[in-house]
Amino acid sequence: QVQVVESGGGLVQPGGSLRLSCSASGSIWKIIAMGWYRQAPGKKRELVATSGRSTDYADSVKGRFTISRDNAKNSVDLQMNSLKPEDTAVYYCNVVAQVTTTPLNYWGQGTQVTVSS
Repeated sequence: QVQVVESGGGLVQPGGSLRLSCSASGSIWKIIAMGWYRQAPGKKRELVATSGRSTDYADSVKGRFTISRDNAKNSVDLQMNSLKPEDTAVYYCNVVAQVTTTPLNYWGQGTQVTVSS
């Protein structure tokens, strides 16, 4: 099994910054990709940023958010700058990992990010 744990959410004013962290542990043979998704109330879960063979960002966060991955530690961070109220959501860490030969998706429990004055 693979455990995914996030940390770093909270309340921040518009224009502020937050850093989210995520680590994966367990019987991991290989991690294919790590990334962040978010889900706002009444909306579908959406991709924020991912780091695999390439690094991709949602258009809405390009230039403001930066994803960084530490392969040695099986961890990924999301640095969020110039936060806007529309960034308010529960942020989930996603890990695509192989325990055997089949890659599977693993999710963290989510961390709340609230951008408000």
